[in-house]
This record gives sequence, structure tokens and C-alpha cells, in this order.
Amino acid sequence: MISDNNLKKRIQNHLIQIYGDIHSSDEIYSIADNLTSFLSEQHELLETKKSIDDFNRWSEKSILLITYGDTILGEDKSSLKTLSNFLQKNCKKTFSMVHILPFFPSSSDHGFSVINYYTVEEKYGDWKDIKNISGDFDVMCDVVLNHGSVKSEWFQNFINGNGDGANYFYTTNAEIDTSKVVRPRTNKLLTKVKTVNGEKYVWCTFSEDQVDYNFSNFEVIKEFIKIISFYISNGINVFRFDAVAFIWKKIGSNCINLPETHEIVRLFRTVLDYLSPKSILVTETNTPARENVTYFGNANEAHWIYNFSLPPVLIYSILKGDSSILKKLTMTMPPAQLGTSYLNFIASHDGIGLRPAEGILTKKQTESLVRLMEKNGGQTSYRVASDNESKPYEMNISLFDAMKATFKEKDEFVFQRFICIHTIMLSLEGVPAFYIHSMFGTKNDQELYKKTQHNRDLNRHSYKEQEVYDFLEDESDYRGKIFKQINFLIEIRRKQLAFHPNAVQFTLHLGKHFYGIWRQSLDKKQSIFCISNLTNKDRKLSLIEINLIGFEEWKDLISDKIINDIDAEIVLKPYQTLWISNQF
Repeated sequence: MISDNNLKKRIQNHLIQIYGDIHSSDEIYSIADNLTSFLSEQHELLETKKSIDDFNRWSEKSILLITYGDTILGEDKSSLKTLSNFLQKNCKKTFSMVHILPFFPSSSDHGFSVINYYTVEEKYGDWKDIKNISGDFDVMCDVVLNHGSVKSEWFQNFINGNGDGANYFYTTNAEIDTSKVVRPRTNKLLTKVKTVNGEKYVWCTFSEDQVDYNFSNFEVIKEFIKIISFYISNGINVFRFDAVAFIWKKIGSNCINLPETHEIVRLFRTVLDYLSPKSILVTETNTPARENVTYFGNANEAHWIYNFSLPPVLIYSILKGDSSILKKLTMTMPPAQLGTSYLNFIASHDGIGLRPAEGILTKKQTESLVRLMEKNGGQTSYRVASDNESKPYEMNISLFDAMKATFKEKDEFVFQRFICIHTIMLSLEGVPAFYIHSMFGTKNDQELYKKTQHNRDLNRHSYKEQEVYDFLEDESDYRGKIFKQINFLIEIRRKQLAFHPNAVQFTLHLGKHFYGIWRQSLDKKQSIFCISNLTNKDRKLSLIEINLIGFEEWKDLISDKIINDIDAEIVLKPYQTLWISNQF
């Protein structure tokens, strides 16, 4: 637990690092006093409980479900109530957390152009619905830090030159050199707007509807601290800092991952540790792996970072039938320190990002993957690179359709491939996260895409509530089979100490057709050898290669079969995975 005196010192240090070139020491100390007083008041209001050990904050039972509040639509109740019913009936034995994607009033980008951070969009429900869900699940909420909607009251106050938010937005002049700025989109970076104070150019990293905030103004940071405190009071305890890598601007730089950005993350971490010690801070930094891992800091920034390199590399590897690049990824990723963890996922509400694969997949491999995804019914979104050329930024496709054909052929193993990649994800060091459409095996929503012309809408289908319950109960429906099989695997995982997110992981060398890792529990009592056949053919594996200890009994947890001969040669069916454990 952070004491009040320690809190003040920490805040002063953070603010000196952020604003030392902008404000005098006296001004910084005054700002620190102001913020410390505010946090002390919030601390009392929130009745903050004692700190818990980072070791106990997550475990092998920690599994995250990612969903929009309106992915499942009920006929006579709010969508959050419908979601709550679904979670209660189908997820309590498997999922411990749910990431409800932005549920605030928004003008675009399916929730990520926030109009009001303090209210729930009426069609979703209200804060009581969020609190109700938080009674049984840890709820992850997006803190859309980088930008806000032009339809917001804050931006309208900016236009009118007075009121809350009037000085929250980043402006510059049109003549500045932005050639070094790293871009995630192809839209113009600067947008001209008319205000009572004349024409202004606002910074728009993502779209003209989403204007970036000016974090060099301390009032912006304080506003987001208020927002975070408000979310804590409404049952939120996992905070996803959206697009955080872009929040600090420095003319002449690349305006991404700047030192001030990292210090702001450390400040927010201090705030969360003080106000809600059980909370988890997650940074969403869709960047190359070497940049992404820096958001762990010295275990003093993010608790979790997304393993953004995993989706493109895992998808490429299984469709190629070759584990070489996937092995390279897992061998070179540093183990997360205790108190931090990777957040593993394969699909999400966004596309399959390609920047995180830079330096892992070659340009030729990336291009071939993009072509295959387009052949499988997907679309490609682009960004503007520093040379002003458009480069693929992400592949937009449902994960089930991504498995439709390999680089060589279409075959009858789409279901098996789909299950295999999720089994691999469940095996890896880190906390696993499942997009709800991966739980259902949803296919591309071509109808929605044709209607909106938004690439990401291919993978943002909405179901009617009864339709979901019908296919989950239909034994012949592939979606129900997928849901049942993934839940089966999750239930096994949750019982294994060797699958703790911070348990030891070593990559095995079993030839290109197999991907294998060894996991060992933190108390060193349980070992699990996780081995997957990445091809659509039967493959022989000699158990001698994985060095099973002779005086222990071993069992494949998935097939529930005892291994009687540790020197035997066994056959793995197409896309089959073994979890060979010495404890069962």
C-alpha cells in the first residue's frame, strides 16, 4: 500500500519527468500537491482495500473474454443485461474476466470515438449493469486516452473557446514537418477546424472524427485520473489504455513511444496502485515486439501487455505447416517478471496487426499472408509509412475464415486448425484472451461490410440472443462444437499450476512440423509438454525427443490417455495437440 507521503513524492517525480521542460519546479510542486489532495479524497471515498501480492493477482484460472456490449442482442432487455445472462449461463466455469469494449456514447469507430466518458450508451444499459457483471467477473474497460470525438461537449467547448475541455486538444500549425510521425492510418494527420479564435489545425492520429488530446496540459491527465477513479467506483478493475503509445507529441520526432509517454503510464500505475491495489493496467501498443515489451518498464508500468506479435505469426505458421518462425518468436520473447504478464490473443475486435510482425516475418512472407487472407474473404487496411507509401497495417477477417485454406490448399481440416491455434495459445506463458466470435467460430459478416464499407466490420457480427442459444444446443452445428471444445480445453487449463501465466516456458526443437513448449509450475512440481502437429497430415513423434522423466507417470490431459512407454513413437493426427503432464 502506498502511504500519503510516499504518494506525494512519487507524483512529484513523475511530474518532473513529464513537465520538467514545460513548468518551473514551484509549478510542478503545486500541481503535485493538488493531485495528491484529490487522490487522498478519492482514496477515502473508494474505501481502498489493502494491497495484494502481484503473485496472487492472476493465476492459471485467469481467462479473458473480449466482447462488445451488443454482440448478443436480446429482444426485450438492454444488451448488457443480455450479455450478463449469457455470461452467467455459459462462462462462469471457464472465464474469470470480461473485456466489454467501449460502451460509452460514441460517434464512430464502434465506440472508440468517445463523446462522454462518464455515461453508458443508452442502448447498452447503465452503470448498474456493469456493476452487476463485475460481481462475478473482473471487468476490463477501455480508457480511450489518445483522442476524443468531435461530437463531444469538450470539443464543442474547444470550438467555442470556453468551458470544460476547451484546452484539452492538441493544436499546431499547418507548416510543421510531420514526415517522421509514425502513422497507423492513411487519413491526413492535421485537420483544419474553425473556432471562435480563428482557424486551428488539430492533430488526428486515427480519423477526422477523433481528435488527439494535449497531454502537455496537466488538466488532461487530471481529467483521466478522475475518469479512472469513477470507473473504479463502478466496478472496473482492469484498465485497457487504448492507443497509449501515441499520446505525447514532440515536433520533429516520430511521436510514438516517447519517454514522456512511458512516464505518464508510470504515473497512472502509481494512481491505480494507490486507489485500487487489485487493479490491473493493460497497455494497448500495437507496435513491433521490441517496442511493445518496453511498456513493462521495470515492472512499474503495465501489469500486462498484449502479445501483438502472436496472431500474425501463429496464423502464418499453421497455414504454412511450419513452426520455424513461431519458435523464433517464443524463443526471443523475454519472460515476464513476476508482477507482469503477457496477454495472449489471436483475434479481437480489430484486425490482425502486421506491424508487430516486423522483424519476425519477412516482407515476402507478410505479402503472401495478406494475399491468402484476401483469398479467404478478408480485406486489408493500410497505413502511411515514413516514406509516404501505403503499407499493410492489418488484415481484416474472421479467425475462422482465416483458417479456410492453407498456403497449399483447401482441405477438410478447418475445424481442427481452428482448435489447434487456440490450444497453442492456451499453452503459452501469459494470460489467454478469447474474442467472443472465436468462441463461436463466426464467419465473415460480408453483409455488414457491404453496408458500412468498414473493413473491421467483417469481424464484428451481432447475433440475436435466441440464435446463440439455438446453435449452442444444436449438436450438429459447428459453432456449438467449437464453443464446447474450447470450453473443454479451458477447464483443463484452469486446473494446471504449470499453466500459471508466469510459469516457466522453454521452446522445444522437434522439427518444423511440430510446435512444442515445456511449461513448469512455479513450485517446480508439475511439468507439461505441449506439442502440436501444425500440418494436415499424420506425423510421427518420438517421445525420446522430449525427455520424459522415467520414474514419473505421464498422461495426455486432452485425450485423457496414460503414456505407458516414454520411449515410444506416437502419431499425432492433423492439428492434434498433446498436453503431457506428470500431474493429473
